[in-house]
Amino acid sequence: MSKVVLITGGSSGIGKSVGEFLQTKGYKVYGTSRNPQNYPKSQFPIIALDVTQPETIKDCVATVLKDASKIDVLINNAGAGITGPVEEIPDAEIKRNFETNFFGPINVIKAVLPTMRSQNSGLIINVTSIAGYMGLPYRGVYSATKGALELITEAFRMELKGFNVEMTNVAPGDFATNIAAGRYHAPVLKDSPYKEKYGEALKTMNDHVDDGSDPKQMAEAIYKIIETKKPKIHYKVGAFMQKFSIVLKRILPDKVYEKILMKHYDM
Repeated sequence: MSKVVLITGGSSGIGKSVGEFLQTKGYKVYGTSRNPQNYPKSQFPIIALDVTQPETIKDCVATVLKDASKIDVLINNAGAGITGPVEEIPDAEIKRNFETNFFGPINVIKAVLPTMRSQNSGLIINVTSIAGYMGLPYRGVYSATKGALELITEAFRMELKGFNVEMTNVAPGDFATNIAAGRYHAPVLKDSPYKEKYGEALKTMNDHVDDGSDPKQMAEAIYKIIETKKPKIHYKVGAFMQKFSIVLKRILPDKVYEKILMKHYDM
């Protein structure tokens, strides 16, 4: 039988590219969206799911199991961007971003694990971000959510070893998707002490996404991971300098690396 793959956030961007690519390789793919009715022409089924609403997670997993009887691969791709000076981002928006990028994926994992244990097999791929390896100015909350998901995956992997369930992270750099349009942007306030620098940084961040790589690179990388018998703990996908920035953080003194980031953001 074909492997069954569930992709959260599979209606657009990286999730859509991954789903379409995996279909060409013979996988049975299910995607999710908060509004599946908006994607009637999707090449694979789109099921209603909001990762911040546990009941929709439960219903989505039940729908896939009813139709396919198993879930071989979960790709936790759904997520949301957020920008702004940490001081000025409303607490409610910080909490909402953690609900989407951290607690949401954990709850989807919890929902599929009983099935994967009963199958004595399964693979969970958490889509994080290269931004999760460093605290980026004006993206601090986003970095924190993705960094938290990276770390908890390390713990989860060890806890799952006895059940033949594998888990890994894939950290993308900037890809040409619509993530910028869906971000929460803290407004550039007229009387803000961050007004000038944040305004400039916001433009830089949006330009990086617009000039990002083809999401098909992520699709090809995830396909290789699925086909790997024993996946690594961490993968990075993106432009060379974005991946190299993680290496620099490991080898450079903290303050030197901080100066490099500040120069990049013209701070």
